[in-house]
Amino acid sequence: MARVEPCDDRDVSGSWLVEGFPGVGLAGKIAADHLVETLSLTEHATVHCEGLPRVGVYETDDHGVHQPVRVHAPTPASADGASDGAGPLVLSSDVPVSPSSASGFAACVTGWFEEHDLTPLLLSGLPAAVEKDSEPPGVFGVASGDAVDHLDRVGLDTPPERGAVSGPTGALLNRADEVGLDAAVIVVEADPRFPDPEAARRLVQEGVEPLTGVDVAVDELTDRAEEIRQGREQLAKRMQEADDESSKAGPLRMYQ
Repeated sequence: MARVEPCDDRDVSGSWLVEGFPGVGLAGKIAADHLVETLSLTEHATVHCEGLPRVGVYETDDHGVHQPVRVHAPTPASADGASDGAGPLVLSSDVPVSPSSASGFAACVTGWFEEHDLTPLLLSGLPAAVEKDSEPPGVFGVASGDAVDHLDRVGLDTPPERGAVSGPTGALLNRADEVGLDAAVIVVEADPRFPDPEAARRLVQEGVEPLTGVDVAVDELTDRAEEIRQGREQLAKRMQEADDESSKAGPLRMYQ
């Protein structure tokens, strides 16, 4: 049965939910993983939707097996005030979602978003020219519903040309627009060949921080850029081989 299954009773209603799935430069994936680590988010729910790869994910620091698609949430405030329980949720995936499953996946999770009054903040990469100048990657925003007002509030630019978001991220945006759910997509120019920590940093600084109001340390994304690239190299190669499974933005001519 398709469902999002909470593993605790934390109240997450009314939060932003940041989605960072594998895509161009793995920018969204790197940004989402960084948010989980830096904000000390912990697993709140697992996602069980038809068409998701049936794999067991394991980590280096425990013997337990995890589902590949998970929702992480802030830890509730403790007695010593170590955490205030504030901040966004993060929906992340350790596996690509195939095009044939993207629509079903979007329908599966959007009902849970609506039930908890969540505002999806979707992250996507826009393939950048291989030979770029020294300018930082461009960051742009598009939205459905009243989330357009959020983009105006933080001054995010519109994309430089007409285009579309594809993959599971595009399916989520399409579904949100269809059912009248407010959702925003932050698009960053990213290297299509390799993992791109700089693009991830820009997503966090120019999109996630101003929209959600959370402060995120991003120096590590710069200081450990080479280590991050190497650690994500195999996933990046897989995404290049299965290009139609990527979450990415691009000009509409790619669909014509």
